[in-house]
Amino acid sequence: MAAPIPIDSYKLGFIGAGKMAESIARGVVRAGVLPASRIRTAHKDSDRKEAFTAFGVTVFDHNEEVAEDSDVVIFSVKPQIVKKVILELKPLLPKKKLLVSIAAGIKLTDLQDWVGHNRFIRVMPNTPAAVGQAATGKMWKADEKLFDAVTGLSGSGPAYIYLAIDALADGGVAAGLPRDLALGLASQTVLGAASMASITGKHPGQLKDDVASPGGTTIAGIHELEKGGFRGALMNAVVAAAKRGRELSQS
Repeated sequence: MAAPIPIDSYKLGFIGAGKMAESIARGVVRAGVLPASRIRTAHKDSDRKEAFTAFGVTVFDHNEEVAEDSDVVIFSVKPQIVKKVILELKPLLPKKKLLVSIAAGIKLTDLQDWVGHNRFIRVMPNTPAAVGQAATGKMWKADEKLFDAVTGLSGSGPAYIYLAIDALADGGVAAGLPRDLALGLASQTVLGAASMASITGKHPGQLKDDVASPGGTTIAGIHELEKGGFRGALMNAVVAAAKRGRELSQS
């Protein structure tokens, strides 16, 4: 059995210094889980280096340095290169380290085969990790066969909502609001609605009905969304992203 990770002193490393890694790192620091001084990654691009060093993360030039200097290693590279990266770093990834993959579509059994041991876990976070609101922050557990669907809904879902916020703000501007006010109202409206659905436990259809009074403004707006295929478009987006996740696992 592998030795437990030292909770009070472990160091967290990211192989891949993209936006998702940055979001997770910021969320970890913001929540007080780890100080930035115990987080490291590697990148040669000055902009990506600055994104991490700006809040105190150590940035090396090479992934090998990250692997050597970390107790927990998160693989946050693109799915297409995960295998290559793991095989290159394999001598530096003994079972005493806890390995984590956030790559869409890559099966846990393959990850474990490539590294040569089973101390590997798979999670699907999303960019709201930066403000402590990632889906993994809530810690849902799912069978791996469901991970492509999780990716389509939760992993990719924030982008759908950002698009909705942008569209709501544009609607506000079209109705006469200043841009800053429209964007602030749109963002807060989505946040408030999500909090209501999460905290009250009510079905979203019931919450919608609570707002839509007979002959009122809300039902008029909902009617337009239904005519535009709003529900179907969101459902199709989730299914398309999940399908792409499956394709990545087979490539």
